[in-house]
Amino acid sequence: MKKLLIATHNEGKAFEFKALFEDYGITIETLNDYPEIPEIEETGKTFKENAALKAEAIANLTNQMVISDDSGLSVDALDGAPGVYSARYAGEPKSDANNNAKLIAELAKTGTTNRTAKFHCTIAVAVPDEATRFYEGEIAGVITKKAIGTAGFGYDPYFYVPSIGKTTAQMTMSEKNLISHRGNAIKQLALDLPNLIALVSK
Repeated sequence: MKKLLIATHNEGKAFEFKALFEDYGITIETLNDYPEIPEIEETGKTFKENAALKAEAIANLTNQMVISDDSGLSVDALDGAPGVYSARYAGEPKSDANNNAKLIAELAKTGTTNRTAKFHCTIAVAVPDEATRFYEGEIAGVITKKAIGTAGFGYDPYFYVPSIGKTTAQMTMSEKNLISHRGNAIKQLALDLPNLIALVSK
């Protein structure tokens, strides 16, 4: 059986990859299927480094193709922060509310009217004894001064997308997936699908 491991415990995150690969007879697994795999510490300084660290480590442990992604918010007026530290911006334990409160406070400190930002996602695909492949996606937006919308997670209530006229917390899951940073990275991956199918089928 041909198998592909998505390096996440989040079944929802793996869903989009399932839609791509299952038509080719490839079984999609997540880290929930491998409770023995230890937590891989993401010590990289870039999204690309973190995605590669996780994908390559787990590919070597399982001897199969692994897809991992790293993503986060970069705010121009904060010199790209919170960046790779998006999930833990306000420290441990991880808290969306605390992260958002710190984001708004830090922006207020700058005194700037520039609130432009972007969500970025890098997907790494690792196979033992092969060069790791990377696929990237972004979505541009503006940080609002107050939370708008109740859907999504993380910084979604504060991330307004002018081209859509909504924050990502006001969008349905299907709307968000069409334009999101992860959705755009997956579109890039999809363009390389024949090569990936060949690798996973080895």
